[in-house]
Amino acid sequence: MSLYSISDAQLAFGHVALLDHADFSLEAGERVGLIGRNGAGKSSLLKIVAGLAAPDDGLVTRQNELTTVYVPQEPEFDLDASVFDVVASGLTEARALLDEYDQVAHRLADTPEGAEHDALLARMNTLQSALDTRDAWNWRTRVATTLAQIGLDGDARAGALSGGMRKRVALARALVVQPDVLLLDEPTNHLDFEGIRWLEDLLVTLRSGLLFITHDRAFLDRVATRIVELDRGRLLSYPGNFSAYQVRKAQQLEVEQVEQAKFDKLLAQEEVWIRKGVEARRTRSVGRIARLVEMRKERQERRNVQGNVKLDVGQGEKSGKIVAELTDVTKRYGERTIVDRFTATVMRGDKIGFVGPNGAGKTTLLKLILGELQPDEGRVRTGTNIQTAYFDQMRAQLDLDKSLADTISPGSEWVEVNGVKKHVMSYLGDFLFAPERARSPVRSLSGGERNRLLLARLFARPANVLVLDEPTNDLDIPTLELLEELLADYDGTVLLVSHDRAFLDNVVTSVFAAEGGGKWREYVGGFSDWQIQRERSDRIAEEAAKQSAKEAPKEDAPKESAAGRNAQRTVKLSFKEQRELEALPGRIAELEEEQKRIGAQLEDGSIFAKDAKEGARLSERHAAIEEELLVALERWEELEAKRS
Repeated sequence: MSLYSISDAQLAFGHVALLDHADFSLEAGERVGLIGRNGAGKSSLLKIVAGLAAPDDGLVTRQNELTTVYVPQEPEFDLDASVFDVVASGLTEARALLDEYDQVAHRLADTPEGAEHDALLARMNTLQSALDTRDAWNWRTRVATTLAQIGLDGDARAGALSGGMRKRVALARALVVQPDVLLLDEPTNHLDFEGIRWLEDLLVTLRSGLLFITHDRAFLDRVATRIVELDRGRLLSYPGNFSAYQVRKAQQLEVEQVEQAKFDKLLAQEEVWIRKGVEARRTRSVGRIARLVEMRKERQERRNVQGNVKLDVGQGEKSGKIVAELTDVTKRYGERTIVDRFTATVMRGDKIGFVGPNGAGKTTLLKLILGELQPDEGRVRTGTNIQTAYFDQMRAQLDLDKSLADTISPGSEWVEVNGVKKHVMSYLGDFLFAPERARSPVRSLSGGERNRLLLARLFARPANVLVLDEPTNDLDIPTLELLEELLADYDGTVLLVSHDRAFLDNVVTSVFAAEGGGKWREYVGGFSDWQIQRERSDRIAEEAAKQSAKEAPKEDAPKESAAGRNAQRTVKLSFKEQRELEALPGRIAELEEEQKRIGAQLEDGSIFAKDAKEGARLSERHAAIEEELLVALERWEELEAKRS
């Protein structure tokens, strides 16, 4: 039996149907990712499952004694309370039962036998049963254990925590309840990469049923066992993770387009028939007329796929070849070093991602590159003819009282993008804002809609350097994918701060990564490439440290003469190592040639249409070759160093 199910549900706001005879169920142990366009009604559905709202119509069933906990996007709690007290507030009901049990026990001890005594005894037995069911006797231990699991200090003040740590506190408050169903709305918001990985590890081991909303595709791939899409009022279920959903969704849309084309063709034929002359009207079938009426009604009620955002960035004049050059740049705030002797060059056309934990100084480094901050030491040289367009994650650039039209084009009804003039209403329509909303104030928009508006304003301005600070927050997946395509084709320079791993992989060509202690390092490739290189560097450093520890002379060992030390340094290669060294250049050349050949096939893309399995195999082989090449090069360097 399902933990929760909803059948034939209907929910509408005004004339817009968010749920249109929709069905949904959640099984024990399932981890369901809920996706859909901004404004489709995902949060409304989550609140219905949480019992915080009800559908206009439909049948809702849930198991008896089902414990459901809902964690909203922006959880609220007493910021002056300790973390322990905030987490313990999740057990308010259990603690209230325990307090009542203590009161009844005291009253029972002072009440002589009789009707009142029997009533108190019955109530005490009921409370004991409820406390056993909720495992409430050791609630303090439960809170302490949960805090330890999530890595929180129970004595800390909640208001002193960062956004990411507050998110952890909200999750701890939910998990301490040990819910049967856990509901999460955008759980990765405010979390950095380490926080997201921690949350993934936590959720995949959870025994509760899980329903969550997120636009983080990498998170969906790792956590979800089923994807449910809210599409035009219907809930469509796809087994597997997000990658499996993408394949099935593409196939479904192809079938839907074919079926709708057939239907429209038949409808057109029937419309021609009904308009024939007098003779045809005398002989026409009553049943056929009834069918035509029904077809017209069906066509009218069909809800077409919502249009996609049309993105086109205003290209400014070309900047100089060098956008920014940093030489031994250092920046401190008080005694804390944010950037320590960092040297890098940003060239025209570079697409650079800034990665690191919250508070590492990504925005500070960004401002140093743009010349908005001066370094304490070192030199920053900014290139010529730089036209910068800035996307602010805090949306501070938006005046909440201004209308959408005035935000895009103040004092004018026209917008010019790449030399082409567009009416502001048409331009807003490209970003899925209906004409009737153009005069609405910005404050009436949702978070995702405000991000879309910021993108609309950003792209209406000519620029050759795009600075995007967390642009993916609250954007739906189709808009994310279109933004990726736009940035990939953009001729200018892109500086991107984001915690969306898939977005970084699909956009950036190199990464500036925080290494701790103010140290920054540049890596070629996207987020996944950075992870592979960082893990390899950590592994090599760890092995080198172990080797050094082994080779270090013991305190009680006799000291060697200089001649003995020199004899140890001059190590000749064995016959086997010599043969290996001679063979390595040829092996490296073979791998590079194979990688080049596979890369050409993958870039063409036709292999995936002809044979999807072969395309997947080639992708895996391409990644494996990269690993083999690095191992071979490291071995070659090791043997060369040993020979010399």
